Amino acid sequence: MAESMKGLKRTHRCTEVSNMNVNETVTVMGWVAKSRNKGGIIFVDLRDRSGILQVIFEEDKCGAESFVKAEKLRSEFVVAITGEVALRAGGINKNLATGDIEIIAKDIRILSESETPPFPIEENSKTKEEIRLKYRTLDLRRPDLQRNLILRSKVVSIIRNFLADEGFLEIETPILNKSTPEGARDYLVPSRVHPGSFYALPQSPQIFKQLLMASGYDRYYQVAKCFRDEDLRADRQPEFTQIDMELSFVDIDDVLDVNERLLARVFKEAIGVDVPLPIQRMTWAEAMERFGSDKPDIRFGMELKNVTDIVKDCGFGVFTGAVENGGSVRGINVNGQGAMPRKKIDALVDFAKGYGAKGLAYIAIAEDGSFKSSFAKFMTDEEMNNLIAALEGKPGDLLLFAADRDKIVFSVLGALRCEMASQLELTRKDDYRFLWVTEFPVFEWSDEEERYQAMHHPFTMPMEEDLEMLEQSLAEMESGKGFTESKDSGMSRARAKAYDIVLNGVELGGGSVRIHQDDIQEKMFKLLGISEEDANDRFGFMLTAFKYGVPPHAGLAFGLDRMIMLMTGAESIRDVIAFPKIKDASCLLSDAPSTVDKKQLDELCIEVKVSEE
Repeated sequence: MAESMKGLKRTHRCTEVSNMNVNETVTVMGWVAKSRNKGGIIFVDLRDRSGILQVIFEEDKCGAESFVKAEKLRSEFVVAITGEVALRAGGINKNLATGDIEIIAKDIRILSESETPPFPIEENSKTKEEIRLKYRTLDLRRPDLQRNLILRSKVVSIIRNFLADEGFLEIETPILNKSTPEGARDYLVPSRVHPGSFYALPQSPQIFKQLLMASGYDRYYQVAKCFRDEDLRADRQPEFTQIDMELSFVDIDDVLDVNERLLARVFKEAIGVDVPLPIQRMTWAEAMERFGSDKPDIRFGMELKNVTDIVKDCGFGVFTGAVENGGSVRGINVNGQGAMPRKKIDALVDFAKGYGAKGLAYIAIAEDGSFKSSFAKFMTDEEMNNLIAALEGKPGDLLLFAADRDKIVFSVLGALRCEMASQLELTRKDDYRFLWVTEFPVFEWSDEEERYQAMHHPFTMPMEEDLEMLEQSLAEMESGKGFTESKDSGMSRARAKAYDIVLNGVELGGGSVRIHQDDIQEKMFKLLGISEEDANDRFGFMLTAFKYGVPPHAGLAFGLDRMIMLMTGAESIRDVIAFPKIKDASCLLSDAPSTVDKKQLDELCIEVKVSEE
C-alpha cells in the first residue's frame, strides 16, 4: 500500500549527500535500483536523477516496522528514507560519486509500488530500442539517458546566458504559419474557422526572424521547435530544436565571430573541451574537391585526388566515357589496406553502388610493390604508374576510383572515405574538429525537376562579385534561352554568402547573409522561376514589410539535438531527446499519429480518403 508524504521533506538528492554530512540526519527520495537482503541486513541502492546512494536497513536501528517495509522493496519502488550519514563500512566503491558513504536508515515510507519492469533499468541497455521507446518513461530513468538530458539543459542555459550577454533578445515566433513550400514538405494543420484552409508548422522561423530585423530588434534568438515532414535517419527527426538567431547591420565575419565564441563557451563549460579559435574555414568548392562532401570529417586524411587528366585518353572505357560525358575520375588512397580480401573489396563496390556508382575500380598494391587491379589490362604501364603516383600510393596501399558525373563521384568517394575511416577506427568521438564551410553555390540542379533550385532558400544573398554573372543568366533567360545542368553556366558558378558549421562530418548548423535589396530579391525570384504573382502569394507579407526600410542582416541556426548527440557520443539523436519518434515518424509511447473521431473531422470539413494501397 502506497503511503503519502505526510509533510516529509527531501533534504538532499542522492549524490548531494557526501562525507561532509557524516553523522547528520538526512531524508532522501527516489527509486529502488537494487535491493539485497543479506539476512538481518538489507542493502538498497537508491536512485534519482543525480545518481545512486547506498542505504542500509538493520532492524535494531530502524525498528521492526521499517525493516518489514524494507523487506518488501523491489526494483522501481518509489521510497522516502530518513537516516544518518555514515562512512562506508564495507570499503569504498570508486565507481560511485557516493562510494565512500552510506545511509543508516531510521525510517522508510513506500510512496509507490512498481510492477516488474519489462527490461532492466541500467546503463548501455541491450534491450531492443522498440521496447525501450514503448516504455520510454522507464527508459528515461537510465543514468546514461538522464546524463544526456541534464547536459542538454545545461547547454541551453549556457547558450541563453551567452547570447543575453551579447545583446540578443529571446523572442518567440508563431508555430501556426502560412505554408510557403520550398524544400522539405510542411506539416499541415487544418483550420476549423476557415474551412478548406490550412496552417503549416514551421520548418524554421526564417521569415519571421527576418521580419524582426525589419522591426528593429537587431539581435534575436530563439530555442525554436521546427517541423519537417521528411524521411528519418540517425541524426534527423520530424520535430527538432534549433538554436536560431538573426543579426542586423552585420556581414559574414560578424556572424561567424559571435558563433565561434558561443561554441567555445558551450564546449568548455559543458564538457571541458577547449575549442581553438578561430575555427578553420574552407570554401564549398575546396571541401568538395578534397573530401567529396560539403560537411567533411577532417579528423583523418584519405582526401580525393582528381586523376581525370591522367586517364582521359586511356583505353579503359569506364574512365574515358565519364570524361566524355562531362564527368571526372577521382580516387582515394586507403593506406595499409592493399591486402584487403576480394570479398571485402566487393562489399565496398556494393557500398558505392548505394550512392549511385555503377561500380568501383581499384588498385591493390602488395608489400613487394606489385599490384592487382580491376582495370590494369586496359592501361599502359606508364598510365598505371602515373595513377599510383597521383594518389601517393606505396606498398601495402589500396587505391579506389570512381568515374561518373562530379555529383555522383563526390557522393560515392565522400561516403566511402568515411566508411573506411569507420571500419579502420581512425577517429575518436572525443576528438572535436570544427570547420566552417563557406561560399556555397546559390543554386543547385534538380534532376527530378530539371531546373535550378535555391541551395538554401530564395532569400540568400549572392556574393557581390558574382552578381554580374547572375545578371547575364537572367538576360539569357529573358531572351528565351533555357538552362541545363552545366559547369559553365552562371547559375552553377554563382556563390552565396552562405556558411555551415561542421563538426566531425556532421552539419551542426548553417546560415547566410540575407537579401535586403528589393531589386536583387526580384532577380532571384525570376531566376528561380517564381513569378511576381506567386512570390506575392507565398511571401507577400514579408515583401511588403521590406518596403518600409530593412537593414542588412544575416543569421544562423544550430541543430541543438545534433550538438548534444556529438557532445555525448550518442549513436542517435533519439538518445538526447526525451520523447523521440521512430523511422516512420510515429511515437511508440503514445501511438501518435492516430485516427480521430468523425465528429472532429466534420468540424474541420475534412473527409479522409483511404488509398487502395
